[in-house]
Amino acid sequence: MKLALLSDVHGNLHAFEACMAHAKVQGAEKFAVLGDLVGYGAFPAEVVDRCQHLYFAGNVVLRGNHEEMLKALHAHDGTSINHADTSHKTSSQKNTLGAQTTAWTDTQLTPAQRYWLETLPLTACDGRVAMVHASFDAPEQWRYVEDERVANMSLDAACANPDVRYVFGGHVHHQSLYYRGTGRQLMSFKPTAGIAIPTPSHRRWLATIGSVGQPRDGDTRAMYALFDTTSEKLIFHRIAYDHVAAAHSIRKAGLPEFFATRLETGR
Repeated sequence: MKLALLSDVHGNLHAFEACMAHAKVQGAEKFAVLGDLVGYGAFPAEVVDRCQHLYFAGNVVLRGNHEEMLKALHAHDGTSINHADTSHKTSSQKNTLGAQTTAWTDTQLTPAQRYWLETLPLTACDGRVAMVHASFDAPEQWRYVEDERVANMSLDAACANPDVRYVFGGHVHHQSLYYRGTGRQLMSFKPTAGIAIPTPSHRRWLATIGSVGQPRDGDTRAMYALFDTTSEKLIFHRIAYDHVAAAHSIRKAGLPEFFATRLETGR
């Protein structure tokens, strides 16, 4: 089975549709959206609608920190606004941009969409595959899996289920792969887009699959990954899409200029 893994769509409909179309051409049979459907982008309702169709068709959709921010907004709890990930800004700017975008996103969604987002699970397991937005050991803390130490904690927690061999997550907006060798130490591997990587199940693997809707590595192309459970191979993809149109939509919606510029620069 070919499993398409997408995360951090962030309301970017242009990027999401491009990745979905590419995955279908590649033969994807199942889809998993690993959180942060909304935030930053101009089309939260449209992205949520498409993810709902995937979910009710039997695919996986998880809750990310931006969905949690919406939940906190309705709970009148401003503390979770700090989870907005707007790197390269000061703390006060992060809070202001996060609050603005969350409040605007909230006005674009129907009550049914908001309720559905709030009730999405934080993790999912499907046979040998475990999925999460952030770190599997404490998914509600939105810890970034950015090094071997945190990756090790996430992998250990997921592999408490002895069937699990693969852990897939998002949140960090870049693509990376870790694997455990003969000992307990994790090795990191930098993937090359479009190249199939053998990931045999006698080892244990953890991957961050990157961001569909908001790349931050200087490359404007969207990111997703495709895992073939039969051949045990993983491919990280970069997909060109109309990022200029996506940025224009952000400006037209009156959202912060920073989010439009980020799509245009990939940073």
